[in-house]
Amino acid sequence: MGGFAAAITGIGLVTPAGIGVPANWARFVEGTSTAAHHPDLDALPVNMACRVPDFSATRLGLRGAWQWDRYTQFAVVATLEALSGAGLTAGNWPDSSRVAVVMGSGAGGTATLEAQHAALLTDGPSDVSPMTLPMGLLNMAAGQVAIEVGANGPCLAPCTACASGASAIGIGRDMIRSGAADIVIAGGAEAPITPLYVSAFARMRALSRRTDDPGTASRPFDSTRDGFVLGEGAGVFVLESEEHARARGARPVARVIGYGASADAHHVTSPHPEGRGAKLAVRAALADAGLSGGDVRYVNAHGTSTPLNDSVESGVIRELIGSGTPVSSTKGVTGHPLGAAGAIEAAAAALTVHHGVIPPTANLTAPDPAMDIDLVHKAARHGPVEVALSNSFGFGGQNTALLIAA
Repeated sequence: MGGFAAAITGIGLVTPAGIGVPANWARFVEGTSTAAHHPDLDALPVNMACRVPDFSATRLGLRGAWQWDRYTQFAVVATLEALSGAGLTAGNWPDSSRVAVVMGSGAGGTATLEAQHAALLTDGPSDVSPMTLPMGLLNMAAGQVAIEVGANGPCLAPCTACASGASAIGIGRDMIRSGAADIVIAGGAEAPITPLYVSAFARMRALSRRTDDPGTASRPFDSTRDGFVLGEGAGVFVLESEEHARARGARPVARVIGYGASADAHHVTSPHPEGRGAKLAVRAALADAGLSGGDVRYVNAHGTSTPLNDSVESGVIRELIGSGTPVSSTKGVTGHPLGAAGAIEAAAAALTVHHGVIPPTANLTAPDPAMDIDLVHKAARHGPVEVALSNSFGFGGQNTALLIAA
């Protein structure tokens, strides 16, 4: 393999599958959905979602969490787990200016913004909280993570819709390669299960309408798929050069060996019908790593459970990677956490190559025969996975592909 690899020395996960890597990995391998009916959504067009279970910032000991939107709370919790896994202590840096943060999000603090807009309309401007912007802006998860861990290096907040978390990891890898930082905390966070976002996605007919059976609603690549289930959460990597990790005795979970990005330049919500932009991103990631499609042993697909995405993506995989390469989507378990999805799924890909286990796609019971790819379903597969591809595609036609190796 050519190119430059960044070591993944720590992973943090907060998703509907649980809080922490062990809970998430067990649920991914089990392949069961987290979607459920939520009574507080009953007034909305769709009343189901995939929520992080039993999440309490207070119980988790987050100082000052009342000043943070839920998406920032997710980001901080995942960051602290990733640092712990990497054997690092927040704030205990030889040179804090060499520690960077890249935290992507597609929506930012939408719950805060919606609540404060309601206060403005109901009670007037004097009732709007002065914390509205410090809680609601798209860059605040990145900013609060940097504050919490004492990172004085570059602090970035990429927004590429549903590719945001993957974009952050790719940018973080490039920062390590360029020498801009020794350590990069990179990932994505999202908490979009709000009245506006649920209603907007429902009006677009992007969400599944299987509200009578939420647990089977998210079914990527299934012949009866009808849309995604909205999710939330965060995924975070600690990235370092292999030399830096080795010097401090850290053992990488896996490595980011390739990164590609592109734009469809086609439509704000629909993928290019031939997957032109997606192909560009995948080809760029392969070229970056000095690999061919045949070197990829697993694809963690974007796999949203929407008719168009799954059809187009399967064609891209078939053409560039091969119809015999195992493919699955963790969105059958987590739903679609928007800007956090790419980071969560990159973590699933990293854990796949680390453990040699390919998670199945939850709820995939009748694979769409038009896909013509090797869809992993019903049960996990065991065996070595040297290289995995993680795809992430966002509204606006923004695409990111990451290659992760053992």
